[in-house]
Amino acid sequence: MATIYDVAKQAGVSAKTVSRVLNGDGPVGAATRESVELAMRDLGFVRSNAARMMRAQKSGLVGLITGAISAKNQTPYKQGLPDLFIVQGIQAGMAQAGMTMMIADTTGRQDRVPHLIDTFISHRVEGLIYVAEFHQEVSLPPVPEDTPMVLVNCFDQRGTPAVLPDDRRGQRDLVTRLITAGHRRIAYLALRPDMVAGQLRPAGYRDALSAAGIAIDPALLAHCAFDEPVIGPQLLWDLINDMMGLPNPPTVICCGNDQMAMMVYGILRSMGRKMPDDISVAGYDNYQVIAETLFPPLTTVDLPYSAMGLRAAQRLMAMISGESRDDRSPTLVEGPVHWRNSVTERALTNAL
Repeated sequence: MATIYDVAKQAGVSAKTVSRVLNGDGPVGAATRESVELAMRDLGFVRSNAARMMRAQKSGLVGLITGAISAKNQTPYKQGLPDLFIVQGIQAGMAQAGMTMMIADTTGRQDRVPHLIDTFISHRVEGLIYVAEFHQEVSLPPVPEDTPMVLVNCFDQRGTPAVLPDDRRGQRDLVTRLITAGHRRIAYLALRPDMVAGQLRPAGYRDALSAAGIAIDPALLAHCAFDEPVIGPQLLWDLINDMMGLPNPPTVICCGNDQMAMMVYGILRSMGRKMPDDISVAGYDNYQVIAETLFPPLTTVDLPYSAMGLRAAQRLMAMISGESRDDRSPTLVEGPVHWRNSVTERALTNAL
């Protein structure tokens, strides 16, 4: 087991400096503190037997690391629904369990995460939750084995327990509903392929078409950086123009998210197309500020952030109680299809 002297040697500081970092009883520069904390993580240093005994006593505290409070710093094209909804779901779950949640915001800086983890551990939290602002892979520093951790809206290579949106199933359910409504020529404008949702949602689109025996037309499927500064709207306009100019054009356009759908509304209207009489449109996210205020209201899929937060809280509480510690499989949370007036029902005889 590593000692305070091992940490001091690796960090290149004195044992007294390490003690100051551990106990917070003296001034230590930010760079020095970071070096000491990095050495402790690398060596698997346990702060002390006394600290471990204190941790064995239930604190009733859970630490949450998020960027929700500083969400204005998020990259716009990668932003889904505000991850504050996830935080609210977690808070509801913790309140049900009688736990107190401490929240730390990253202020958009991933380099702050290791320090925030160490700070929470020093406050004897019983578990940690990390919330990402969009569905993605992350790389976080390891935490002590006696501190369970759950990732939300993200996953890592270590197989840390994670709660994720079921993007593939959500898109499959929406397209299946469109097929039931009589649509056969279904276009899909996907998010960037370097995004997880930009991979899973098109897969769900293909699943639904294949299950219905409908051939996948490559001309009706495209990825689009729709909100790339300056050129994004033009890229989207060009794709829609190409699809609508096909000999057998689509009867409905599925969009990678509701923000894209809002832009598609404007482009179609600029082309003189009426919705849903001439062309139907569907989105993804159920971002209510958009979906319920567009005219006609937008058919879309719910991105179940509140439910994800609640499931994350429940999963962490199970881990704290000693259950499912070895279960590394992700928890996938699906959201319902919200059917609104942006999609028209088509007679099957006219849809072929």
